[in-house]
Amino acid sequence: MRVSKLSGTGKERAEETPPPPYSLVDDGGLVAESANVQGDGRIDVNLESKIARTLAKIIDLQQEDIHNPPPDYIDLNKPVTTCEFKLNIVIQIVGSRGDVQPFIALGNALQKHGHRVRIATHGVFAEFVRDSGLEFYSTGGDPTELMAFMVKNPGLIPQMKTLREGEVQRKQAMVATMLDGCWKSCIDDDPITKEPFVADAIIANPPSFAHVHCAQALSIPVHLMFTMPWSSTKAFPHPLANLNSSSMDPRTANWVSYGVVEWLTWQGLGDVINRWRVSIDLEPIPATEGPGLAEALKVPYTYCWSPALVPKPRDWPGHIDVCGFFFRDPPSYCPPSDLREFLQGGPSPVYIGFGSIVVEDPQQLIDTVVLAVVKTGVRAIISKGWSGLVGSPSPNIYYIDDCPHEWLFQHVSAVVHHGGAGTTACGLKNGRPTAIVPFFGDQPFWGNMIARAGAGPRPIPFASLNLDRLAAAIQFCLTPEATEAARKVAFKMQTESGVTEAVESFHRHLPLDKMECDLMAHQVAVWRYKKGRSHLNLSNAAVQILIEHQKINAKHLQFHLVNPVVIEHRRWDPITAMLAAATTTGSTMLYSTADMIYNPYKEYKRGRSPNPSSRALQASALPGSSRSSRSREPSSTRISTADEANSHNCRSPSIEPVSETGPENKRNGLAVAGSMAGATIKGFGKFTGSYFKGVVVDIPHAAAEGFRQVPRLYGETPKDYGAIQDWKSGAIVGGKNFVDGMTDGFAGLFTQPVNGAKEEGALGAVKGFAKGTIGLATKVPSAGIGLVAYPFQGITKSIESAFRTQTRKAIVNARLKNGFYKTSKMQITDQERREILQSFDRFLSSADT
Repeated sequence: MRVSKLSGTGKERAEETPPPPYSLVDDGGLVAESANVQGDGRIDVNLESKIARTLAKIIDLQQEDIHNPPPDYIDLNKPVTTCEFKLNIVIQIVGSRGDVQPFIALGNALQKHGHRVRIATHGVFAEFVRDSGLEFYSTGGDPTELMAFMVKNPGLIPQMKTLREGEVQRKQAMVATMLDGCWKSCIDDDPITKEPFVADAIIANPPSFAHVHCAQALSIPVHLMFTMPWSSTKAFPHPLANLNSSSMDPRTANWVSYGVVEWLTWQGLGDVINRWRVSIDLEPIPATEGPGLAEALKVPYTYCWSPALVPKPRDWPGHIDVCGFFFRDPPSYCPPSDLREFLQGGPSPVYIGFGSIVVEDPQQLIDTVVLAVVKTGVRAIISKGWSGLVGSPSPNIYYIDDCPHEWLFQHVSAVVHHGGAGTTACGLKNGRPTAIVPFFGDQPFWGNMIARAGAGPRPIPFASLNLDRLAAAIQFCLTPEATEAARKVAFKMQTESGVTEAVESFHRHLPLDKMECDLMAHQVAVWRYKKGRSHLNLSNAAVQILIEHQKINAKHLQFHLVNPVVIEHRRWDPITAMLAAATTTGSTMLYSTADMIYNPYKEYKRGRSPNPSSRALQASALPGSSRSSRSREPSSTRISTADEANSHNCRSPSIEPVSETGPENKRNGLAVAGSMAGATIKGFGKFTGSYFKGVVVDIPHAAAEGFRQVPRLYGETPKDYGAIQDWKSGAIVGGKNFVDGMTDGFAGLFTQPVNGAKEEGALGAVKGFAKGTIGLATKVPSAGIGLVAYPFQGITKSIESAFRTQTRKAIVNARLKNGFYKTSKMQITDQERREILQSFDRFLSSADT
C-alpha cells in the first residue's frame, strides 16, 4: 500500500514531502536498550553457566573472532549486480503460511529475471504456491503439528509432559522426513509435469536445516533469508533467549545468547541431521562444528525486515544484509457482501487474529478476546485461524475466514495478532498500531521492536494473557500517540522495496566469476572437462552438444565445484584436540563393542521367531478356511505334496507335523548360527576399524592441527594450505606444513625478539622471545606429526569417497537428464553449434601442446 492512502493529514504530508532519511545501520540505540528486548516463553540463558562463560572467553581471547575475521563491511549504496545466468533455484521453507508467503513474492521477482524457481515446503501449501505461478515440491512435515509443538514448548527445551507423550521423537521423525524431502527437491523431476530439475542455487530459511548440506553435496551456492535475527551480534540478544542478570558485559552477553541457542538446537537435532548426511554420502559433522555452521562458513544472509524498525547492527559483516519486508503483489480479492456491510456499518474495527497458531484451549482464548472487545467498546474483526476461533454472535464482531491482510488492513484501525513477521510487516506498512500476543519464536522480538517504536504496547505473552491486559493493549493502540508512531514507520517504509533488494542481495553474493560456461556465454557451468593440466567449465547444453558429436564421453566429466562447501573440524590447541579425538574414538569403539554383543543376539531372536511369510503361504493353501482359522494353524506344519495335487477336488488337505529336529530345522539352525557369526565379525570389524582410524589418523591429525593453531592465541595467523579432500591434497598439506613449520619454528627464535624490539623496545623483545619459544614448541611438533597425519587423513578421505558413490551417481544422472531437456528446448542455431565445436577443438589442440 502507498502511504498516500493514509487518512487525514498523513495523506497530505506524504504527497508534499519525501520520507525523512533514516539510518540503515544501527547507531547504537539497540545496544543501549537491549536489556529491554526480552519476553516470556523463551530460553532462559544462564550467563554464569560453563558454556556461557566459555563462549565469553572465546570473544575476549579471539578479539572479534580472529579465527574467522568478517569480510570488509560493504556500503549499502553499492552498485547493482546483474546476473546474466538463468538459474534453477530451489527455495526451501519450513514453517507456517506466514513463513511461506514472503518467499512467494521473492520467487515471483526471481522469475522476472528469467530464473526457474521451485518452492519446496510442506504439502498443505501446494495450491497456495502453484496458484502464484511457481513450481512446488513437497518436503513433507505437518506445519499444524509443528505450530502446536512450538506453542506447548516455546523454547528449545521441551517440557516433561512433551517428553512423556513422545512428541520429541515424532518431531525428530518429521524433521528427518523434511530433510530427505529438501534433498530430493534439489534433484527430482517436477512431480506434475515431470520436467527435469537440478538446483543451481539454494535459498532457504534457517529452520529448514538441510540448506548447507544440500549445497555441500551439489557444490552450489546457498543463501539464507529469514524474518528474525539468526546471526551473532552484540546489539541485541537472540530472539529466543531471555538473559538472566549477570556480571557479564551486556554486549558480550548478547553475543553469547546466539551461541547457546545454536548449541541447544544442535543437541536436539544433531543426530538426526548426521544420520541424514550419511544417507546422502556426506561425512557426519563434529559436535563442535554443528552449532553455528552457517555462520562459520560465512553463508550469505538476507534479513527480511525494515531497517526503519530494526537497523542493521554494525558488527554484522558485509555478507549479511537487511533489505526490508517482503511484500507480494496484492492479490485480487472481492469481499463478501456481509463483510463489506460490516465495514460500512460503523467506526473502523480492530483486527484480532492469531493466524497459524494452534492452541490447546481455543474456547478460553476466544472468550477472552470477545470479553475484551466488549469491555473496550470497539468493533472487531476476529480471524478464525488454524485454531478455529468462533465466539458468540455479536453485531460488533465479524468472524472471518482466510482474507488477504493486504486488503483487510486498509480498513481497520489497529491490529492485534501473534507477532508473525509477515503480519507485523503488513500492519506497519498500512500505518496501523499493533498489539502483539507472542506465543513462541521471534514473536516477542517483534512485539518489543514495535513497542520500542511507540507503535504499540509492550507485548503480552500468551501464557499471561487475560481480559484486562488485552483490553488495555487495545486501548493503547487507539491512542493518538500510537497512531502517529505507526504512521511515521509506514512513512519511512514507503521508500523500501524489500523483495527487489533481496534479489539484488542474492545476485551480489553469487560466485558469478566461477559460474559461466567457457564455450557458451551466459550459460551456467556445471561440468568440468580436463585434459592434461587444462580444463574447461561446461554448461549442460554444451556437454550435450559435445556428446552428440562424440567429442567427449560422459564418463570423463567431473563436477564443476561452483561453490565447494568444506566443513573442517577446527582445533584450538593440542590438548583439547587430542582429548576430543580420543573421546570420539572411544565412543565409536564402545558402540562397536555393543554391536558385537547385541547384533548377534538380534540375529538369534530373528531366527527363533516364526516366519510370517511362511505362515501366510501355508494359510493361503488351505481352501475354504477363514482368516481366523488360518491364524490358529501351528507354525510347524506343511502341506503334503499329494494333498496339494488333490486340492482342486476340494478335499481337505492333510497336515503333517514338522519334526523340531528334522533336516529343515537343522538347516535353519545353521543359518541362524551363520548370521550370528556374521554379525559378530561385522561388529569386530567396526571395532578394529575405529581403533586403527583413531590411533593412526584421527588423534595424530588432531594433535598436528592443535599444535598448528596455538600461535593464534598470541595473534599470529597460521598459513592456510587449503582443505584436505583426498590423498593428493593431504600429501601437499603435509609437505607444506613440514617445510613451513620447521623453518618458521627455528627462525622465530630470532625474528620474533627482533621484530618485538623494533615495535616495543625491551618489553617487545621479551614478548618476542616468548612468542618464538612457543612457536618452536608448537610448530616443530606440528610439522613432524603432520608429515604423516595429513597424508593419512587424505588417504582416508579418498577411501571413503570411493565407497560413497550412490549420491554422486544420482546427481550425474539428474544433471545429464536436465541437460538433455534444456538443450532440446533451446533455440541453438547450426552456426552456434559449429562455434562450440570449433572452440572445443582449439582447447584440445592447446592442451596437447
